[in-house]
Amino acid sequence: MTDLAGVKAVVTGATSGLGAAMADALLRAGATVAMAARPTARLEEAVAARSSEGLAAEGLPMDVREPASVSAACSELLDRWGRVDLVVNNAGIGMRTVNPRFFEDPRPFFEVPEDKFIDVVATNLTGYFLVAKAFAPHLVAQGQGRLINVSMNHETMRRRGFVPYGPSRAGAEALSLIMTEDLLPYGVAVNILLPGGATATGMIPEELPEAARSRLLPAEIMGPPVVFLASAEAEGLTGERIVAAEFDVWLSRFRAAKATGRPGRSPG
Repeated sequence: MTDLAGVKAVVTGATSGLGAAMADALLRAGATVAMAARPTARLEEAVAARSSEGLAAEGLPMDVREPASVSAACSELLDRWGRVDLVVNNAGIGMRTVNPRFFEDPRPFFEVPEDKFIDVVATNLTGYFLVAKAFAPHLVAQGQGRLINVSMNHETMRRRGFVPYGPSRAGAEALSLIMTEDLLPYGVAVNILLPGGATATGMIPEELPEAARSRLLPAEIMGPPVVFLASAEAEGLTGERIVAAEFDVWLSRFRAAKATGRPGRSPG
């Protein structure tokens, strides 16, 4: 089992869905995790539940849409911890907030309310930028650190009726690729992680037929790859796009390449 004792990680959108699953996986591997989310009772309850199990979970109130909130949360955490090793950009909202029946009744982009478009992009794209921008100077000063940006399948980015969710995720992938290049000289790694299919989270409409629901991936599928990306074994890995549903195959190939001295690009 991978031991992440001593690793200090931040996971945004950590109170539910993929974020909660990744936070739990990191915590159970021994990491200390700042569970970042909007300051609500749900955040307090999520941290309390994990603390009661003896896990090193801490709350980090943060609204990723608001620059002042992100900056304040980053400063407060660095004052508390002194350093951060890993930041997982995951906070996001899906098509359900725009069109609750998006699976059975997809709507064209020209019917999307402007305020819904702005809110999804502010959370799923601008939020990634704001969080990365806040923590990046600290990681650069350390000369090491890791960023993980959560994404979705490319098919989702161009699927009928998926504005603004698709464009927001496509933008986050482009942002990730540029972040990779910008941080490469400073020893800071950036990788993309995605489930590999629709997952059983709150973003899925309740009316989804049972046959389709049975094919949903569990949120916990994100656990093994996020723990790997936080581990010593992933040292030097950057610019990768890892599909959680295919992680076992990817990891075998990575280890084979590493054994021959060809593991991929190294930051720094």
